[in-house]
Formats: sequence, structure tokens, C-alpha cells
Amino acid sequence: MSPAVSQSLPLTGLRVLELASVLAGPQVGQFLAELGAEVLKVEAPTGDVTRTWRTPAEAPDTPVSAYFSCANWGKTSQVLDLTTPTGRAEVHRLAASTDIVLASYKPGDAEKLRVDYATLSALNSRLIYGHITGYGPDANRAGYDAVLQAEAGFMHLNAAGPGQEPQKMPVALIDLLTAHQLRAGLLTALYQREKTGRGALVEVSLWDSALASLANQAATYLVTGHDPQPLGSGHPSIVPYGTVYQAQDGVRLLLAVGADRQFQQLCVVLERPEWATDERFCTNTARMAHRTELENLVRQRIAQISGAELLAELERRLVPAGAVRTVGEALRQEAAQPMLLPAAPPFPHPGLRTVAFRSSAWPVAGSVLPPPAHHTAPG
Repeated sequence: MSPAVSQSLPLTGLRVLELASVLAGPQVGQFLAELGAEVLKVEAPTGDVTRTWRTPAEAPDTPVSAYFSCANWGKTSQVLDLTTPTGRAEVHRLAASTDIVLASYKPGDAEKLRVDYATLSALNSRLIYGHITGYGPDANRAGYDAVLQAEAGFMHLNAAGPGQEPQKMPVALIDLLTAHQLRAGLLTALYQREKTGRGALVEVSLWDSALASLANQAATYLVTGHDPQPLGSGHPSIVPYGTVYQAQDGVRLLLAVGADRQFQQLCVVLERPEWATDERFCTNTARMAHRTELENLVRQRIAQISGAELLAELERRLVPAGAVRTVGEALRQEAAQPMLLPAAPPFPHPGLRTVAFRSSAWPVAGSVLPPPAHHTAPG
């Protein structure tokens, strides 16, 4: 494993062996690398499958696709065939001096390859093994993000309205939520190891991660027995919150009015102060009961005025609102620049950080290794 970035980063000296592929596990590997860990990614001779997941805008022969690059900064890569004794022996050698192993196998597959927790922890009692499955260690079923979005209720809730076609999120939401769960589990295991000197097996499934993230929607069902229904981008218990409006100048914008005081300020800005005292709208409970009436009035009024001026005035009055941007527009914002990793030759493009928190106790990694080019298997 090659040296990590700065010696002053909090995970400097931590050694990570990444046996995981696709998104959830590799996202955790990049997260650890950005904090200073040395991350070695082990790939099969064919490479991580996301190397081939190119958009039509990408060159067909690039070894580092945009998708692969989103989760593999900061790592070195080694090609090993784990179906061979030589490949398995090399993983065993590496695991003996590794702090964390990241894996994403169907139940039973790691054991067949002899890279499971029991095998590797026998070589290294301090080893922390993070294992991602689709549905838990006893369900022999592969996990795919889109399927989990469907099965856990996310697609149903993400439709434009009742009876409308369910829609999945445009990012692999469940994979990313699972990565967050595994990060928390690994950091907990590292803290425990400081006290006990022993490693641990940390298991997380896409299914459990999806259910844990249903939050208020799950609580609504558990508390009331009412199955939440899709509201487009609207909020089930706050109005006006989440609905998109289009202003006279073509600006699309969203309101997130979570308090009566904010609604009163909105009415002033829209030059409709009477709405704030109307018994249909004066409280959030009343606005919920008259959601359609209010949203129609707000939609008609916003269509008559400048969206840019409206957003500026709402910001001045501390009323939550924002323009609906494209991905490119968001990444070009000045406030987005600290979240970008600088291009690192031979990869000529910037990347997106996975570490979004900051601390006065350590610096932000200024640069990290570029996503590794795929190397030919030795021999």
C-alpha cells in the first residue's frame, strides 16, 4: 500500500483492504482515504464493474469511468483472482497487517473464497471487517439499489401523486445510505478496539439501511396505521413545503415554510398579507387542510413576479427557499468549491469529496490520489 495524503489527517496510518465493488463499499473506502487511511482496492482481472458503466458522453475506452471515479479517489489498486490459491494467499498476507477490510459479497460467497471474517480474523485478531449484503447474512439474495428503492417504499412515495407511476431516485440512494451506516459501524468498532484491543465483524444490509431511513414516513405508519401516500415533492405534514413553482422570469423555485412566522413573511413578500390571517391558512394545521387551495394561490402569484427578486427578498427575511438547479449549476456555485477534489494526473478531472464534515482538530485533505487506472493482472 502506498502512503496516504497528509500525516496530520486523523486516520493516517490506518490500513484498509477494499474487497467491495460498485458503490456502497467503495464510497466507504474513499471516505477513509480522504481522512488519511491507506486504501488498497483489490479488483478481479475484469476490474470493478463500474469501470464499464460509461455515459454516452464518455470515451468508450477510458479505464476510469465517471461512475467509477465517484467512489474510488485516494486508493491504489491491485488485481487479484480470488478464485486461485495465489490470489487468496495474497489477500491473506495483506489482511494480516490490515486494520479494516471492506467486503460486499452475497452470504456464503466470502466463505467460498476464504476471505470471510472468520478466516481473516484468525490471521489478525485486531481486524475490523465491514460486510455489506443486500438483505442480511441469512438471505441468499443479491442487493440492487433500484430493487431496494422499490421494495422499501421509496419509489411509491416518490411518485408525482396518488395513482401516478412510482419513480426511483436519480442516484443510488440506498447504496449511499448503506455506506453511511457502515461508516458509523466501522468508526464504532475502531473506538471499541481502542478499549479491548480486538477487532469486530460489522454487518450492514441495504434492506435495513433503507428501512432505517424512512424516518417520519415510517413513523406515520407505525403511529397512525395510515400508509403514507405520494405527494410529488410536497411534504406530508408541512405546507407550503417542497412544491416547485415557476416565476414570471422562468426561475423555478421551492419553498420550505416550516413555521407560521415564516408563512407570514412569505405573505408580505408576495404582497398578499391577508393570507396570513385567513382562517384557512393562518396555521400549519389549517394550511394542511387546505393544501390544494393554498398551493394554487401561491402558484398563480409567483407566476406574476420575478423569481430572482423573490428569492433575494425571502433570503433577506429568513424564509427558507431556493432555486431549482441542475447538477452542473450546483457544482459551479462558489459554495460548492470546497467539496471538490482537484484533478490529479493522469486523471484530468476534479472529483467530489465524500467527507462533508469539518473539524478544527485536523485539516481537509488538499489532494488525494486519483482514481486508479485498471492494471493488468500479474503473470
